[in-house]
Amino acid sequence: MAQEKTIVGKIAKISGPLVVAEGMSGACMYDVVRVGDLGLVGEIIEIKGDTASIQVYEETSGVMPGERVVSTGEPLSVELGPGMIEQFYDGVQRPLMLIEDAAKSPYISRGIAVPAVPRDRKWEFVPSVQEGDTVAQGDILGIVQETVLVEHRILVPLGVKGTVKKIFSGQKTVEEPVVLIAEGEKIHEVRMLQRWPVRKPRPVAKRLPPEVPLTTGQRVVDMFFLLARGGTACVPGPFGSGKTVIQHQLAKWADAEIVVYIGCGERGNEMTDVLLEFPELEDPRSGHPLMKRTVLIANTSNMPVAAREASIYTGITIAEYFRDMGYSVALMADSTSRWAEALREISGRLEEMPGEEGYPAYLGTRLASFYERAGRCICHGSDGREGAVSVIGAVSPPGGDLSEPVTQNTLRVTKVFWGLDAALAYQRHFPAINWLTSYSLYADTLGAYWDAIYDEEWSVFRTEAMSLLEDEDKLREIVRLVGIDSLSKEERMVLETAKSIREDFLHQNAFHEIDTYASMDKQFKMLRNILEFHHMSMEALSRGALLKTVLELPVRESIARMRYVEEKNMQILDALLKEMSDQIGEVMPEGGETDVA
Repeated sequence: MAQEKTIVGKIAKISGPLVVAEGMSGACMYDVVRVGDLGLVGEIIEIKGDTASIQVYEETSGVMPGERVVSTGEPLSVELGPGMIEQFYDGVQRPLMLIEDAAKSPYISRGIAVPAVPRDRKWEFVPSVQEGDTVAQGDILGIVQETVLVEHRILVPLGVKGTVKKIFSGQKTVEEPVVLIAEGEKIHEVRMLQRWPVRKPRPVAKRLPPEVPLTTGQRVVDMFFLLARGGTACVPGPFGSGKTVIQHQLAKWADAEIVVYIGCGERGNEMTDVLLEFPELEDPRSGHPLMKRTVLIANTSNMPVAAREASIYTGITIAEYFRDMGYSVALMADSTSRWAEALREISGRLEEMPGEEGYPAYLGTRLASFYERAGRCICHGSDGREGAVSVIGAVSPPGGDLSEPVTQNTLRVTKVFWGLDAALAYQRHFPAINWLTSYSLYADTLGAYWDAIYDEEWSVFRTEAMSLLEDEDKLREIVRLVGIDSLSKEERMVLETAKSIREDFLHQNAFHEIDTYASMDKQFKMLRNILEFHHMSMEALSRGALLKTVLELPVRESIARMRYVEEKNMQILDALLKEMSDQIGEVMPEGGETDVA
C-alpha cells in the first residue's frame, strides 16, 4: 500500500546504475523510486540514515546530481492478471512489444511507462460461484479464456474470505470489479488485476514431497537423471555445449502446462531466436503455437545490468501465480551466472566486502532463496488443487570451470546436476550431458514411482545401463594402454553394448521430427531391448559363439533404428525381442535358443 506522505530526496552521487540520494528519511528497503527528471525506475537496496543507495533499472547517463528522487512507497512488484501469456517482458516486467508500439520505435525511451497488463482490453469473465456462496482465500471465482491453451482462473485474494454478494459477469477490463465479497460489514471488490512483491514468495497451503516425475521426452534425463515435478536442476557447461538447446527442448516437451522462460544476461541473438522460434514451435499436446502457454522475460547482455538482478525474481513470481491456479509450471533461467555477475557489480559499487572471486558473500543465500521457491504444493482454496513450479537453471562457468562460486553454490541447493561436456558436444553427441559426472537426488524416489508401473524392472535396467557405461570407461583406459586385443570377448561385448547405449539411446536429435521426443514407454522398451540383446549375446559367447558372428546379426541394425520408431508403432519394439532370440539361437554352437527374460 502506498504511503500517505510522499518522500522526495535529491541525487547526491551517480555511479553507473547506482545512485545515492539524500533526504530519503522514512523510505524503506526495496521501495521503488522514480529517479531524476526522466523518472527512471529504481529500487532502494541500502539505507544509511537519510541516505539511500538506489539501483536504477535504466541507463543513467545524463542524469545530474541535484535532480529529485521520489519514492512510491511500494516494493518492486509485478502485475498479475489476464494478458501475461504470450507477452515479452524485460527484467522489471516492462512489456517490450507494447513499449515498441507506444514509442513508435524499436528503441526504448527512458522513463517510458506502459502497463505490464493491458488496461483497455476486455476479457469474458465466466463466474464459477453464485451469489450467496461462502468463499475463502484461493477459491476460484471464475475463469477467463486467456489463450486457446490457458484458462486463467480468477482467485479470491489472499487474506480475503466471506460471502459472494454480487457477480459482474461478461466483458470486463482487468481494473473493473468482477465479484463483491462481503466479510462482515466490509465489502471486498475483487478485480482480475493484482500486484505482488517479487522478492516475497507467494504462500501455499501445504508443501508436498517430490514424488511425481516431470517427464521431458529426453532419454538421458527421464531414464538416467530424473527431475521431479516441483524439483530443481542446474545445467552447467562451457560455451557451445548446448545449454540453450536443452532448455528449449525442455520448454517444448516437459510435462508442464505453463512455461516461463527467463533470458538472464545472455546474448541478444539467443533471445531473438527464442522470439522467432517459439511462435513457430507447435505445442505437441495441442497443435497450437508454444507461445500460447509461454511467458518470456529477457534482460540480455546489452540491457541494463541492474534489471538483470531482478529478472529471476520477476519470473519466479509469475510462475508462482500460475501455480496457485493449479498449473504445473516449468521455469527456465538462462543463465544464473549472468545474474550473479550483476549481483557482483552492484555489490562492488556499494563497496561491500567481496567474497570468493569478487562475488558478494551472500551469493549462496540469494541463490538458495530463488531455488527454494520451486516446489510441488497444495494451493490455497477449498478444492485442494495441486500446483508445482519446477526450476531449471543454466550456469555458464568461465572456461567450463565447475569449481567457480556460482556453480558450487548452485549445486548445494539443487537436486539434479546435468553436467554438459564440451568434448561430447564437439563429437556432435547431444544432449551433451556427461553420464559419468551427472546425478539426480530424486532417482530413488522416482525410481519407485516407475517401478510400480514397469513391474520393478525400471530401476534394474537403469542401474545396469549406468554400470555398463562405467565399465566401458574403465575398459577404454585399458585399451588405450595395451590395445583392444588384451580384452576378452565378454569385455569387448560390454564395450559394444555401452556404445549402443550411448549412440542408440542417449544420443537424441532435437531437430528430427520423431527422435526429438520419446515417451517413457518408448524409452523403457528401447533400453530393455538393448540390455536383453546384451544378456543373450553374453550367454551365446559363454557357450562358445564367436563375437564377430554376434555383432554381425541383422537385428543390431533394428536396435540402432529404434529411436526412429513412431509412438503409434510401439509393437515393433516388442517384436524385436522375438527377433533377437531367433537370431541369437541360430549362432549358438549347440543350436539351442535363449530365454527371453
